[in-house]
Amino acid sequence: MGVILEIVAPVFAIVGLGYLAAIRRLVDEGGFRGLNAFTFNLAAPALLFAGGTSGQVGGGPAAFAFFSAAVVLYGFALWLGTRRMGMPLAEAGLFALNCTFGNTVMMGIPLIAATFGQPGLPILITIIALHSMVLLTLGTVVAEVGMHRHAPWRRIVLATLAGIVRNPVVVTVFVALGWSTLGLPVPAVARRTLEMLGAATPPVALFCLGGSLAAFSAGQSWREVAWATVLKLAALPLMVWGACVALALSPMETAVAVMTAALPTGANAFLLARRYATGADRSGATVLVSTLISVATLAAVLAWVKG
Repeated sequence: MGVILEIVAPVFAIVGLGYLAAIRRLVDEGGFRGLNAFTFNLAAPALLFAGGTSGQVGGGPAAFAFFSAAVVLYGFALWLGTRRMGMPLAEAGLFALNCTFGNTVMMGIPLIAATFGQPGLPILITIIALHSMVLLTLGTVVAEVGMHRHAPWRRIVLATLAGIVRNPVVVTVFVALGWSTLGLPVPAVARRTLEMLGAATPPVALFCLGGSLAAFSAGQSWREVAWATVLKLAALPLMVWGACVALALSPMETAVAVMTAALPTGANAFLLARRYATGADRSGATVLVSTLISVATLAAVLAWVKG
């Protein structure tokens, strides 16, 4: 529990600073938009490219189990949002992202390192390398289709492709994948620059998230936030565990995959919602609530792993 609190406390501190900056007008809406643009267009792509070309992989089966469960849950959450909650498709796609996209970097890396040491990190890094490529790309495609769904199908396809090409996070993920596949080196100076720039992603994203919560009305979205939190912290870990058992993965692979699935919603889900100006306050609240509750749920998963 102490390890989890040490990891979670700074998350809340940075979110709280963002909230305080917003309500005290230390940073205005234009300032938050600028910080959000910096994170989404520069810092996050740098972080993803540096991680995607690191070469530290080794958890293919665990990643397959993880994303098999995540994609199925995404589909269920998409159905839930559109059919049961009356959301437009684009909004439901971003709601589904809240249910599946985890805080794998800021919380995942220190937690897995503290629990499993160096042997657990290659499995986690493989999941991280595919995390944005699979889930952010899926969220982007659904959002773009939803925004153009009443247009002719050719226009929908073109608009969706254009939206993907204009999304620096998704483009960077595929560039990093190609770069790594071709075995191209990244010069040491370039890698260090990318790592320095990318290091700004988690704190700035959390700061922007706190700013967005200043305008959040819990009465309008509590049901959606509750559903997303339950699906992310309970349903996804159980589904990943089931996939790991079905694939007969090793105890280490299963434990890392399940603990990664149990991480709270990541701030990149909020960044994408803010970019599309749909459900950003709900996404921000989901990040906050799921992070708070994950103190207990991660402790339970940790006890299961250690048991």
